[in-house]
Amino acid sequence: MSGSTAIVAQVIRDDAEALRVAAELADGFRAGAAGRDARREPPREEVDRLSASGLLAVTVPAEYGGADVGAGTLAEIFRLLATADASLAQIPQSHFVYVNVLRRQGTAAQREFFFGEVLAGRRFGNAQSEAGTRHVQDFRTRLEPEPDGDGYVLTGVKNYATGALFADWIPVLARAAHDGDRLHVAYVPWDEPGLTVVDDWDGMGQRTTASGTVRLDRVRVEPDRIVPHHLTFDGPQLHGATAQLLHAAIDVGIAGGALAEAAEFVRTKSRPWFESGLVAAADDPLLIQRFGELAIRVRAAEALLVAAARSVDAAAGGLTDESAAEASVAVAAAKAFAGAAAVEVSSALFEVAGTRAAADGLNLHRHWRDARTHTLHDPARWKVQHIGRHLLNGTPPPRHGLL
Repeated sequence: MSGSTAIVAQVIRDDAEALRVAAELADGFRAGAAGRDARREPPREEVDRLSASGLLAVTVPAEYGGADVGAGTLAEIFRLLATADASLAQIPQSHFVYVNVLRRQGTAAQREFFFGEVLAGRRFGNAQSEAGTRHVQDFRTRLEPEPDGDGYVLTGVKNYATGALFADWIPVLARAAHDGDRLHVAYVPWDEPGLTVVDDWDGMGQRTTASGTVRLDRVRVEPDRIVPHHLTFDGPQLHGATAQLLHAAIDVGIAGGALAEAAEFVRTKSRPWFESGLVAAADDPLLIQRFGELAIRVRAAEALLVAAARSVDAAAGGLTDESAAEASVAVAAAKAFAGAAAVEVSSALFEVAGTRAAADGLNLHRHWRDARTHTLHDPARWKVQHIGRHLLNGTPPPRHGLL
């Protein structure tokens, strides 16, 4: 069963309230994170709490009743959630991406309807990626006119559909036969006949994102549920930068969560090395040095995230080719650094905490598994390339959803 029809959502009014709610939710989610991961238990109750809190509606424009928070606030929301549970933080990433699609390309009527849905606590999932194609941008799912009628039908298979299991609406990225095979997004109700969500995600990390498979067998779509996504990339845009900023925030959150848990473990459970002559492991100058190095990595990742979000917010206030390029480059830098920091810090947890930390029952390895899995989303090496090209030759980064 999907959907959130029984939820009564609060309405968050401003950035400060959004951050307070996010911090409170993160504190509540943290305690059960290790157990949910170990059991591969879908976090249905936690996702419902996320909806009821009003947090999923914070980017709805003010004229439609939302808080319309900036990129800096949104990035911090994701960082806070990821410090507690990287899977829970991942689930709403696509939700905000497809709210953004409506902001950019939706008609007035579509915005009125869907923003109302979001304010009521409804969730967007995601049916975007496909397996077995030539590359990540090779989409084969088809949107075709009905032979006898004024609607359309969707046919295809989507993979890594994070959030679809919990969604009320599943945005499907497809090539439109009626529009030169250009990309469109069709917003499909979770219970539409012909749509099946399969909970078959078996990744080693981010185990409870329910990033499974969506099958579309001639799923009917009303014309007013279709958005021309290809228009997003015809001019300067922040679609990719905003989406990637949230991924960077998740990595920063994983790094910070792993470091905090490592420090708590050393303070309360680790024994000092016998050669140190110390009573407490936390007093070992070699451990102190390593924790200091790791803290610098996390602080640097946090600072790059803040700088990237400011660049996105600045570009949103005056969108040009130049401001969009600067935002994409700033986000690329944050994402490349944060990914490396998350992998390093979550691995170093065991180096500083010692043998006891490797006990499977503690599930401290979830931080590394989450980091290693999430950082595979899109390769940092290409982000570094675009940063270098922009610096040396003034080459603007390409317009697509992964930069």
